Amino acid sequence: MKKVLLILSVLSLFSIPAICSQYGLHTPDSGFTKNFPTDEGERILFILDFSNSMTEPLEGSRKVDMMLDTMKQILPKINPNAWVGLRVYGHRMGFTPVEACRASTLISPIMKNNTSYVEQSLAKTKPRGMTPITYSLKQAVKYDFMGYSGKKHIILLTDGGENCDESPCTFVMNLIKIRRDISIDVIAFNVSDSDDLQQLECTALVTSGKFYNPHTAAELLNSFNNSIEAAKNVEAKIVLPE
Repeated sequence: MKKVLLILSVLSLFSIPAICSQYGLHTPDSGFTKNFPTDEGERILFILDFSNSMTEPLEGSRKVDMMLDTMKQILPKINPNAWVGLRVYGHRMGFTPVEACRASTLISPIMKNNTSYVEQSLAKTKPRGMTPITYSLKQAVKYDFMGYSGKKHIILLTDGGENCDESPCTFVMNLIKIRRDISIDVIAFNVSDSDDLQQLECTALVTSGKFYNPHTAAELLNSFNNSIEAAKNVEAKIVLPE
């Protein structure tokens, strides 16, 4: 409780104009948004980890394969009328660390009846690079949801902490000063480092999202299932494996 109160107290230290300038958060002009749907309704964006560490083994399989198998199970269960999109990160290296820390791509824009395309896109993506979590969140907020009204729900999976010299916790603390329409569920897959867990937990809690820390295939599936259900619930909650 003390940690959460400390996080919330820090929010008052930030200037809204400075936040907007730093993170490029703005109201899109009508010329750009006229081709995007503007009806009310929740949008779900998966942001999935394809960094090199996802090739590491776990329970006799690679972590990336466990993630892909789980997505194959949950995607068909999503209502075809739901608005769903996919962003991936860490799927390419780059010639410099700066380029590697910009390896984040929206490979499936948020659309209705989109889960089959999301699954096809995942099958073509390979783990290669670093873990630009904060940059991915910035891109999602600034571009992926542009033109959409209503609630926006990010389901972020990572198998480690940010390694691109940024802080997702700091970013969301700034974000909620000007945006309350985005919640982030964080699935910290097989993450054990305490500093990484604290950053990722903060990213979820500050945005009224849920935090999961699965270590097995069964726990991973349960985390995704619960997160999709949580799209209808704005109450923050920490869920840890027993």
